[in-house]
Amino acid sequence: MLQVDSDACFDAESSSRATKKRRALARREEAATPQKSSAIQPFPHWAKGGGGALDNPCNAQFFAGAGLALLDQILRAGAGGAEPAFAGCLRQRLALKAAASCARLARLREDEAALRDAEHLASFDAALTPGGRLHRLWRLFATRSARFDARFIRAAADCLDLPPDIDCEALAVLVRARSTAGNPLDSAAHVSAASLHILDEAPHIDAEIFALWLADLVLARRLAWEAPLPLLATTIAHPSMRNATGRRPRPSDPDWSSSVANAYARAAQEAYALASELSRRSHMLLSVAPGLRAKGALRVVDLLLADDCVSPARAAKAAGLSDRASRRLFDRLVELGAVHELSGRANFRLYGL
Repeated sequence: MLQVDSDACFDAESSSRATKKRRALARREEAATPQKSSAIQPFPHWAKGGGGALDNPCNAQFFAGAGLALLDQILRAGAGGAEPAFAGCLRQRLALKAAASCARLARLREDEAALRDAEHLASFDAALTPGGRLHRLWRLFATRSARFDARFIRAAADCLDLPPDIDCEALAVLVRARSTAGNPLDSAAHVSAASLHILDEAPHIDAEIFALWLADLVLARRLAWEAPLPLLATTIAHPSMRNATGRRPRPSDPDWSSSVANAYARAAQEAYALASELSRRSHMLLSVAPGLRAKGALRVVDLLLADDCVSPARAAKAAGLSDRASRRLFDRLVELGAVHELSGRANFRLYGL
C-alpha cells in the first residue's frame, strides 16, 4: 500500500523555527496586501540576451548578473525583505527540474513525473531509486538555512551514495573560502571545478553532479540568499550550451567559467518566469484561503506554498482531516482555480500551485 509524501529526515517541513516565522509573516502580509504578490513585472527584454549574445563571455557575465539581480529582488519581496510566501514551492519545483536534468546526464529513465511520484507517493521505508536520490539531493536546498557545514555536505554526498572517505570538511572549507568576496559567478565556477580534485574517488558523473550542486550553494552564500536555488543543473545540459563539436560543458573544461555564466543567465530567466507564475498562483490561493471552512485548511495552504506538490493523504495527516475531507478540500481548491492537479490520474493524485 502506498504511503504518500515520505517523512524523510530532510523533509521540507524541517526548516528552522525562525525561517517558518518569516514565511508565516510573508504569507500574512500577502494576504493583507494581495497587490504585492502580483507585482512582478515581465522579465525585461534588454536582460534576455537572445540572438547569440550569450556566446560572448563578457555578454554572458552581464546577462547572468542582470538575471540574478532580478531574481534576487523576487527573493526579497516578502515582509521586511524576507522571502515571499511561494519561495518554498519555487525551490522545490526547481529541484524537480534539476533532478530530471541530472537524471538525463546519468542516463536514467526517470522523468519529472516519475521523480515526483517517487518522492511523494513512496512509502517511508521504500528504497530510493537512483533518480529519487538525485531528487532528494536538490530538495535539500529547501530544508536548511544559511549554515552549510561538513555535516550538511556529507548528507548531500550520501544522496549520491558517494564514497564515505570523501573529505567533506575540505569541501566545506572550499565553499567558505569563496563565499565572502569576489565575483559570485567566478566563485561558483571555481568551487565546482576545484571540487573535482576532492571528489576524484567518486564516479565521474556523480562528481560532476555534486559539483553543480556546490556551485549553487556558493552562489547563494555569495548573494546572501536565505537558501540556495537549484539553477545551474537546470540549464547546463541545454542544447544551446553545447560547443561546436556537440559536447556539453563540464567543470573540467578550460572555459568552464564562461559556460557557468551562460547557464546562469538562462537559468535565472527561466526561474524568474516560474516565480512570476507561482506568485500569481499563490495570490489566488491566499485570496481564497480565508473562505475555506474545512478544519486545518490553512495548514494545507502552508503545505502547498512550501512544496512542489501535496497529496491528499499527506494533507489529511498534517491538518488532522479525514481522507474524505482532504479530498473534498482539494476538489474545492481546484474548482476555485487556486491549485492544479499535477498527476493527471484518477487515483493517487498530487496537487500544487
